Amino acid sequence: MRKKNFRKGMSLVLVASMSAAMLAGCGGQEEEGKKEAQGGKNDVPTYTIATVRWTDAWPTDFLESGVMKELEEKHGINIEWQIYYNSDWSEQKSLLLASGDLPDAFLGSISLNATDVAQNKSSFLELTDYINEETMPNLVSVFEKDPEMKAVATDRDGKIYSLPKKLPLRPKVCGNPLYINKEWLDNLGLDVPKTYKELETVLEKFITEDADKDGDPNNEIGFSNSASTALLSGDLRTILAPFGTMVSRDNNYMGLNGEGKPVFMPMEENYKEAVKWMHGLWEKGILDPEYFTQDSSMFTSKKQADGGSKVGLIHAWTADAEAGVNASQFVPLEALEGYDGNHYIENASNFLDISDRELLITKECKEPEKLLQWADDFYDDLTSMQTFYGSISDGCITDNGDGTYDVNEPKDGSSLDTSAWSNSLRDFGPKYMNPEFYDKIHIPENQGDGIKLKEDELNAKYVTTDKNVGFPMVQYTDDELAQLTTLGTDIYKYCEAQYAHWVVDGGIEEEWDSYLKQLKDMGVEELVKIQETAYEAYQENMK
Repeated sequence: MRKKNFRKGMSLVLVASMSAAMLAGCGGQEEEGKKEAQGGKNDVPTYTIATVRWTDAWPTDFLESGVMKELEEKHGINIEWQIYYNSDWSEQKSLLLASGDLPDAFLGSISLNATDVAQNKSSFLELTDYINEETMPNLVSVFEKDPEMKAVATDRDGKIYSLPKKLPLRPKVCGNPLYINKEWLDNLGLDVPKTYKELETVLEKFITEDADKDGDPNNEIGFSNSASTALLSGDLRTILAPFGTMVSRDNNYMGLNGEGKPVFMPMEENYKEAVKWMHGLWEKGILDPEYFTQDSSMFTSKKQADGGSKVGLIHAWTADAEAGVNASQFVPLEALEGYDGNHYIENASNFLDISDRELLITKECKEPEKLLQWADDFYDDLTSMQTFYGSISDGCITDNGDGTYDVNEPKDGSSLDTSAWSNSLRDFGPKYMNPEFYDKIHIPENQGDGIKLKEDELNAKYVTTDKNVGFPMVQYTDDELAQLTTLGTDIYKYCEAQYAHWVVDGGIEEEWDSYLKQLKDMGVEELVKIQETAYEAYQENMK
């Protein structure tokens, strides 16, 4: 009864979402190809698939049209989508997993994390034997061409429980580079900084010489942030990066040193030097006084302030993503020369571009082969293009008839990013595009991915060594996951608290030894050993 009532509720949600977004498609035309009534489809296998969306502001009717509908028809199946939203998913997920009344599958790595899968592994179908030439020829071919795809999907026991993805048309500088307020530079007659020391000098001038020329030399902010558990991790990848502090986006503070060996970054000597430098920025007033206390809305209001940004330096995927209407004030910085003469820039492709858990099939599924045959088509070039930008038949992409394709700018005035999230699975779901297909796709250079790929030319030359490659997404045993949760919770909080303390109050040099001792007492060596073992297994799977 519970599942029946839930499906009815979700149908109402889906209908409401579809009604509100009738004109939100790429071409602006009324949606066609809505799902037919179930009558006459009793002989067609029906699968329930749960998926999670970041926000209910983006429509979901693309699930019932375009390439998604075409694949259902090709494989002779019917899909009932159970749609959740990220803001409520955590509680709903716990109730759903506890109930045992599961859908046939979960789509998108946003749906279930590694711990969810480990704690409920008996509920999921092992897929290893299904990945064969008969059922999933496309994925077999992908595994042969791209060993990292197989490595990320393979459990530590050598089994595969979920399907992976690799996002297409991605930059080499896969992360958030620094952007500097060029308008302020011009106002003060300053050059774009090339080293971290030059950056400090420029930021100090920003906050003391009325960089925005409004007559008040005290209302500019050099660099700001918002309070969150990810603050330290983000700083290590951006403002502190000139000290070689690159870490995983998994918020586990693991990095690879210059020799490519795993390290817990908050224990490294270069981390200590980076924090000392950051304290110097605080002492000079370069950092926002609300750096560690304001929420994200307050932070955004400063970057996107009416009349011009109040901030001199930001980090962002692209400037418009953070500065909004003030994006034109900012230009990307070339990777700064760091403390050791190297140029550091984030390359988190092994976190942002590649992942597992894009499709998990539960043991509720009665005919998994047919569903996996459907999923195998997601590893096709044309399909991956459409599940990333929107469907050809929905007007999101134009087929030029010569083997090339144009990604169309949305006619409703929204950004290409918003359009892609509104008309496709975008970052989620099984996906792989052969690199040789990339050149056949034309993306507007003035929007979203086009901007990012154009700006990539500035720093791509620095993405060459382990210094700039984040610690990858590795697989853990169930016991290791439990240990990491137990150990990591307190260790990470301690590191984050000490970081804030040292930036504001100083004292890292005097307190460093006692800090390291405290971390060892908390079990950090055991935590690092788990990460090292997992990394070794990951490298073995890459062979």
